[in-house]
Amino acid sequence: MKISEHMLASHTRFRTPYYMIKGKSAGPTVIMTAGVHGNEIASIRAAEQWLNKFRQKELTITRGTLLLVPIFNQAAYKQRVRGKPDLNRTFPKSAGAAAEHPLSRDLFGLAEKLLPDWYIDLHEANGLSSVNPKRLGQTLITNTGSKAIPAVKRIISKMNSGISEPTRHFTVRLKHKEGTGRTAASRLLHAKAVTVETCWSLPLTTRIHYQSRIVHYLLEEAGLIDVIQYNRLKSKANRKR
Repeated sequence: MKISEHMLASHTRFRTPYYMIKGKSAGPTVIMTAGVHGNEIASIRAAEQWLNKFRQKELTITRGTLLLVPIFNQAAYKQRVRGKPDLNRTFPKSAGAAAEHPLSRDLFGLAEKLLPDWYIDLHEANGLSSVNPKRLGQTLITNTGSKAIPAVKRIISKMNSGISEPTRHFTVRLKHKEGTGRTAASRLLHAKAVTVETCWSLPLTTRIHYQSRIVHYLLEEAGLIDVIQYNRLKSKANRKR
């Protein structure tokens, strides 16, 4: 496995690091972003945890490539705010259209070259979707007709089987939202695109745990990691407690 660091918007004040993590053999390509909104901390912490696992070789990508952006909106993260403009409204809205910000422009330019099999975007939201279907907290969002839908349903079943409190259960949301990275990747690049949303009202450690587990299941579905090595890591962590 090889890890290399690069920069988005490198010649602007928005320069932001991203990481290419490549397995030993060819395989699927996954793009994963976190911190598109600077106040969604659990998404960032989970992405950083995964980067550290790869750096420390606690986990390896067996095949394929992961492009990971742990903190997409650096300026908003420093202030712990959503960010203006909202970067999740600046991605291309139609074929041939340009992204509206240097960061989304660079990232989507990379996506057009890589043609990812999966596009994963980690977020947080208000409310519990199992209590109020109008809320986005505790959801996995993908687009209507997406090839990701069966995998999303499997992941939600796995997640909910380990969550004893029904109000915290995850639900599926099929939603088209212009300008989001997910919808641009789904509609324009035909990727299996998924937005992960944990609920802000839950404890931070719980939200990070949920985000990290969902990332595990998504990377497993994508074929970048295998369940055997992840279970070994989990057993090792449990023995240390």
